[in-house]
Amino acid sequence: MRQTSAVPATERPDPAADPRGTVLNEARVQVLEEGRGLDQTAVLAVLELPDAALPDLLALAHEVRLRWCGPEVEVEGIVSVKTGGCPEDCHFCSQSGLFSSPVRAAWLDIPSLVQAARETAATGATEFCIVAAVRGPDERLMAQMREGVAAIRAAVDINVAASLGMLTQDQVDQLSAMGVHRYNHNLETARSYFPKVVTTHTWEERWATLTMVRDAGMEVCCGGIVGMGETLGQRAEFAAQLGDLDPDEVPLNFLNPRPGTPFGDLPVMAGTDALRTIAAFRLALPRTILRYAGGREITLGDLGTRDGMLGGINAVIVGNYLTTLGRSPDQDLGLLADLGMPVKALSQTI
Repeated sequence: MRQTSAVPATERPDPAADPRGTVLNEARVQVLEEGRGLDQTAVLAVLELPDAALPDLLALAHEVRLRWCGPEVEVEGIVSVKTGGCPEDCHFCSQSGLFSSPVRAAWLDIPSLVQAARETAATGATEFCIVAAVRGPDERLMAQMREGVAAIRAAVDINVAASLGMLTQDQVDQLSAMGVHRYNHNLETARSYFPKVVTTHTWEERWATLTMVRDAGMEVCCGGIVGMGETLGQRAEFAAQLGDLDPDEVPLNFLNPRPGTPFGDLPVMAGTDALRTIAAFRLALPRTILRYAGGREITLGDLGTRDGMLGGINAVIVGNYLTTLGRSPDQDLGLLADLGMPVKALSQTI
């Protein structure tokens, strides 16, 4: 595959003129050549690089992605089986029943769930994730999952993932027995910043669910949202904590401030900061599926989305998100075709 610079080429910075000029050279040896992710201190140094270093940073992150993950891009669709009315107070989320956000509680029936899986598979996606806005699943939701997963597996050739909040060991075992391929439960942010984002449960409770999922043999999907007011140091802390967890996939969201939520008035993250974050997370997690998720449309736009694909991203959610609009699948699939990036085949993910 022909490697392409994410942004117009510029002269490489002179290390003598730029005290941070050694950061990329050190990352090249440790991450690209040796396959070892950067630690928290090194990630922070990357996040503090000036804009002039961004072209070289993105190019290095792209090389790392190709070296340790390959050229394929994993495509996924998501659907909410239970929307709104959540009892938790995640400050970014319009599905919380505690805020004046406009999302109303609703349930998706099984035929609609299967149809959504069919439409997702038709885009070439290999993953279909069923999401519910809950603290954790009750028996009604678990029963719907049993029926829904069985119906999807009988009708559609696609991997089924789930995101149902915090789990008990019995629920983990049930989901594994159903054939759920991957479980998503985001840590959302650094441990030190989490109390500023959520007060109705703890970071440690989320970590416990992720540990049980991994021990049960399901793939672990865990990421979060950047641009929620955290410091660069906390963003680096978050990347390092994800490195400790070693998830199979990290969905990277950028805050899309939702009216009626406590974070509704926060500014949209600058595109250059978002690209720097993508590259930094790739250098921290060289072998991980790093997935474009919510907020990229308003943070990066079309050109920035392209730059991120050439700066470390190797998976995308196509279509709409849970409560916000995304890019059309045709746009994203067309971008992958333009970049010569093959869509990962189902046979490679089973």
